Amino acid sequence: MEPNLNASVYRRLVLLSGLLLLGFAALGGRLVYLHLVPSKQVIHVAIANHQHETLREPRRGEIRDIRNRVLASSTFVKTVCVDPSIVSVYGPLIARTLAPILQVPEAELARLAGQRLRTNDAGVVVTNKFVVLCRKVPNEVWQKAQFALATMPVAVSTNGLTKAQIAAQNATLYVVRNKAVFADAVDDQQRMYPNRTLAAHVVGYLNPFDNAPVRGIEASMNEQLTGVRGWMTSQTDKRKREVVSLRSQDVQPRNGLNVVLTLDATAQYVVEEEIAEAMRQHTPISISAIVVRPKTGHILAMATCPTVDLNSPTNFPLEFHRNQSISAVAEPGSTFKIVVVAAGLNERVVTLRDRIECENGAFHYGGRVLHDHDHYGLLSVEEIITKSSNIGSAKIGLRLGERRLYDYIRAFGFGERSNITLDREEKGIVRGLERWTKISNAWIPMGHEIMVTPLQMVMAMSAIANGGKLMAPVLVDHVVDDNNNVVARTQPQALRQVVSAEAARLTVQALKTVVSTNGTAPKARLDLYTVAGKTGTAQKAIGGAYVKGKYFSSFIGFFPADDPELCISVVMDEPRNGYYGGHTAAPVFKKIAERLANYLNIRPDLTPTDSLNPGTPGTPVIPATPAARVAAKRSR
Repeated sequence: MEPNLNASVYRRLVLLSGLLLLGFAALGGRLVYLHLVPSKQVIHVAIANHQHETLREPRRGEIRDIRNRVLASSTFVKTVCVDPSIVSVYGPLIARTLAPILQVPEAELARLAGQRLRTNDAGVVVTNKFVVLCRKVPNEVWQKAQFALATMPVAVSTNGLTKAQIAAQNATLYVVRNKAVFADAVDDQQRMYPNRTLAAHVVGYLNPFDNAPVRGIEASMNEQLTGVRGWMTSQTDKRKREVVSLRSQDVQPRNGLNVVLTLDATAQYVVEEEIAEAMRQHTPISISAIVVRPKTGHILAMATCPTVDLNSPTNFPLEFHRNQSISAVAEPGSTFKIVVVAAGLNERVVTLRDRIECENGAFHYGGRVLHDHDHYGLLSVEEIITKSSNIGSAKIGLRLGERRLYDYIRAFGFGERSNITLDREEKGIVRGLERWTKISNAWIPMGHEIMVTPLQMVMAMSAIANGGKLMAPVLVDHVVDDNNNVVARTQPQALRQVVSAEAARLTVQALKTVVSTNGTAPKARLDLYTVAGKTGTAQKAIGGAYVKGKYFSSFIGFFPADDPELCISVVMDEPRNGYYGGHTAAPVFKKIAERLANYLNIRPDLTPTDSLNPGTPGTPVIPATPAARVAAKRSR
């Protein structure tokens, strides 16, 4: 029996050895396969462990004024984060160290650094490893925070601990000091507005929470300002150090383009200062003002009061954020009379000398009574502008007829957006002829039954100043790259010849009389420049009915009248301490015009003697220097 037993054991040993060899061979083969013919999943895991892609954010472009003064710029900042899983018991100490540096309450930092457990979809208990402590931290502040953490005093007793335990404790402290708090790999950007409120409604701002552009140039030119991201793909060794020789892609970001506006920061400041003073004097709901170069359509200033601080826009009511110059629609009142008079002169249905019966201040037409603010009888067309007669304007409108009046309204740009480079522009309300009532042809020439924006009205007046040629408003002059190479430039664009140069000249002649002692705006008169302009006082309509005691008051004028450099619009919503445009808006026009004429060195067209008789041609004999103008004023 013994030999058979040995033979059986031998066979079993051989079989077991064979199975073991076969198993090791299969395992070795699998290892060889994995090394030589790795699967896609293995490749993916291996690459993920050693290959890293880093995004490179482009710097957002600047917004500048026409003299390259910065209105908005960006700087890179850090997003400071914490890994609560390695903070351990040091959370309160970290919070106490960082609170005065990050300017965040200590209790809030301690709460954020605290470890919170949750169960993921796979049923595994995990902890939060990425929590934002503070956003938009300047680089110098982050460096201070790093130094404070690295030198953070930690009182830990080593009594009774073995060398191995002390080493482990020191390793934990190293991780807490150097790795628990970190900056996000992708830098954020902080938008800064060095002039705070200056041109706030034009510049716009970025949402402080998600950097989304809100209103203004920030929104309308966002694509040009944003730029293009870059990226870097590199590999690291087992200690997470980059192997530069294995860097496969290195694409630099393309910074955003810089937008240069037609605005002049100094002119903008003058306008904002003057309307702020008018705000204190007349306490209206709001005031808007626009300064345009009639020959080019370039906008030198566009302001609304109240305004906002672009560095903290969320601290102001939403109504303060509205750009009244392009989004506030209202009946224009008597400033609209320039349209019907210019049209009447262009169509030759009237001349400036034609005399029109103004019905002693009450005109019955279409079952309604039209009123003047005084009992006028016969007035020439020029005097209709001088006195701002509603009845006279209505009768010119009746001579034109509905179709021609409507066509001129549209030709002057009313009822459509100007497509200025700003968001939220309103187009106003111009009803089609089929919706006109039997009195519309008389009421619209007075500035009723039509809704316009201040921008539309100032561009229409600029067309009169520009020989009847309507220009497109221009707010963005050009766009440049980081090296100041011009990428795009906006050329002045003449939209159409609305009225003939002769009709425009005659209209200007009438508008000069508005600032005479017999006109409605003697307070708009300038000492050294001939002014042409028009007042407006429109009763507000709320809920389809006019409200007693509530008015839009305005004055729009340009100078020098026969060779205009600037056209200025001032509009007040519900002024107090007077409400006629000649009493409220005209003085603001005068102050703005005087200061801008001095700043821009505009050559006068009047001598001091001429200024006593406005409306008469002046002689440009006074040198265009500030000192000469001061001397001329004193000579009076």
